Amino acid sequence: MKDLFHGEFVRLTAEDPDVRAKIEVHWQRDSEYRRLLDSEPAMVVSEKWLKDWFEKRNEEGFSPNRYVFSIRTLVEEKLIGFFSLWVDLIHSEAWVGIGIGEREFWGKGYGTDMMKLCLRYAFTELNVHRVSLGLHSYNPRALKSYEKAGFQLEGCTRKDTLREGKRTDGFWMGILREEWLAMQNGAKP
Repeated sequence: MKDLFHGEFVRLTAEDPDVRAKIEVHWQRDSEYRRLLDSEPAMVVSEKWLKDWFEKRNEEGFSPNRYVFSIRTLVEEKLIGFFSLWVDLIHSEAWVGIGIGEREFWGKGYGTDMMKLCLRYAFTELNVHRVSLGLHSYNPRALKSYEKAGFQLEGCTRKDTLREGKRTDGFWMGILREEWLAMQNGAKP
């Protein structure tokens, strides 16, 4: 068995709310990061607000429907991002949200490594049949990374987001367990 928590460049961790808030407050103040991550309007939040938000999530305790990991680099042990999986137990599907807040790690393979760990966890530990995600058409770097990890474009929601006076499309992608297993055996995505 492969180590579920270590990839080529990164490892999965759980962080205390105060540690996560101290780092993520800087990410939240980067409007480009926020816009690549989410459709909601970018806003500035305080470290205390983030800490309280993370503490509330911890108080809710374990849920078989939601799995959250922080991501640290293997070499520097630097906290650079996160991913979350929301699992639909009835349909055996997970939705993933992923982000790298530290800009110096953008476009260098860390996101692809994070997604590979995410998929390994989803398919081998959570035993889901498919993993899905959404992204904005103005994020071609993420699209390329997801395709490297094996995701296929499944749909487009035309002009669903308004950014700086321009309408952009939303993309929907997915990967099935059998596609992921084939990649583990050497098949190309």
